[in-house]
Amino acid sequence: MGAQTTEAIRSPERIGGVLVASPAPADRVRLRAILSQGNWKLREAEDCRGALALLGAESVPVVLCERDHADGGWKDLLHATAGLPAPPNLIVFSRLADESLWAEVLNLGGFDVLMMPFDPEEVLRVASAVWRRWEYDFVARAAKGAARMERPAAAKAAPPERDRLPARREIPTRTSPARTGRFA
Repeated sequence: MGAQTTEAIRSPERIGGVLVASPAPADRVRLRAILSQGNWKLREAEDCRGALALLGAESVPVVLCERDHADGGWKDLLHATAGLPAPPNLIVFSRLADESLWAEVLNLGGFDVLMMPFDPEEVLRVASAVWRRWEYDFVARAAKGAARMERPAAAKAAPPERDRLPARREIPTRTSPARTGRFA
């Protein structure tokens, strides 16, 4: 990786969690080497079952998932994680990545598709973008929840206050042709 690329691709300022779910040890080793260049805390799983167990135990913002696993695939992982309090953003990777896979991933709620063999700059760029998106979404959800929790219950249930002053009414007079339409 060149010096310009290292500066251009920001890794998370805090430690960003990444789960790599792949049945191929060589893919996990390659992604581990690429992600070691940033501030990433890497978790690994060989299959969907292992990935789900890890995601149930701890919050991981970014999941890099091989398209196909013996016990399922990226769609199963995506659907299973949707109910988590802070669901991860999913990146699918495949040797057979094409436009139809990319469209399907995006339409079903995934974040992106990476083509194999991995381009280190692309992996870091996409993982960083996904992490920033997750952090933004998570912070926004937490802020909304905190705002709801801070309001007293009576304020939540109370209808909006009405203006307590009576409305000013214009009283028509005999000299006001605009109101009566005629002169006195």
